[in-house]
Amino acid sequence: MNASLQNAFLGSLIADAAAMPVHWYYDTQALDRDYPDFSIHTAPKNPHPDSILWRSKYNPGNKKADILHDQAQYWGKRGVHYHQFLPAGSNTLNYRLAIELYRLILDRGEYQSEEWLDTYLQLMTDPDWSQDTYVEEYHRAFFDRWSKGTALKDCGIDDLHIGGLATVPALLAGLSSIGYTDTEGWIRIVRGHVDLTHKNRFALDASEALARILINIAAGKTLDHSLETHGKAWGNALQFETWSRQKDRMIVGRQLTPACYLPDSFSASLYLAWKYQSDFKSGIVANALCGGDNCHRGAVVGSILGALNSLPEDWLQGLVAARQIHEEIRG
Repeated sequence: MNASLQNAFLGSLIADAAAMPVHWYYDTQALDRDYPDFSIHTAPKNPHPDSILWRSKYNPGNKKADILHDQAQYWGKRGVHYHQFLPAGSNTLNYRLAIELYRLILDRGEYQSEEWLDTYLQLMTDPDWSQDTYVEEYHRAFFDRWSKGTALKDCGIDDLHIGGLATVPALLAGLSSIGYTDTEGWIRIVRGHVDLTHKNRFALDASEALARILINIAAGKTLDHSLETHGKAWGNALQFETWSRQKDRMIVGRQLTPACYLPDSFSASLYLAWKYQSDFKSGIVANALCGGDNCHRGAVVGSILGALNSLPEDWLQGLVAARQIHEEIRG
């Protein structure tokens, strides 16, 4: 089980890094024009035609809430790529946090929400930790509330974005690595962890569904069985079979939103994982090419495909995180 969940974690990181240059592209013609080759990890390019940073705002109430640091100068400007300073194969902010969560669990030999919140606080307020330009709404709200005196454990908001699932594969991989075997205990930890930042029913239910599907696959169950048992509320193999007769962008783009909002984004992710369940590379590329919030769909697509398949060596070697923490992640 441990090897499968390690692969799931790595798969989520690869899927995020693969999608990073085309994150939040909604004009798929522009996506195809700007990034014609998806044979390996690619660096982002400015300008980003669909960037909304020009109308995104964050005005921290005091210095404690400053989590944009030097990146604040790029907010309010048109065409700025969300991840403009990340080299090819890099992970976006939420997955950088996932890596740190994994490290913390291995270092401590356990998961403690209080320790994680302290680590989260230290990382996000360190101006040298991340060079990612975009910081999701839930981070901004969390630190705004903390800066005004709210206890860390109460700073989460009602957020229904799929970005809340980015740390789930890391959490499972970490718990598995330290020999934690209580399945229901895993689920309680997953829900409690996601609830720290995403106090939303859809986010919590999707995090549990993903965790149970990954645990099921790691125990030797098929994806169809796992979906039938734990993913029925989000989609099923019969429905997915019907959808598979159409192009991916017809499903993730018209049938289902390519944006970040749950529950659609989770259904879209499960569909892509189901369609490409025997082909990791094709699955993560398809997810990237659908545009929208493809990075955070990668938490689902990449982890499920990683649990089901071996990881392509070229995509793994091109992953910056795998080079940096090779021994930690691969065991």
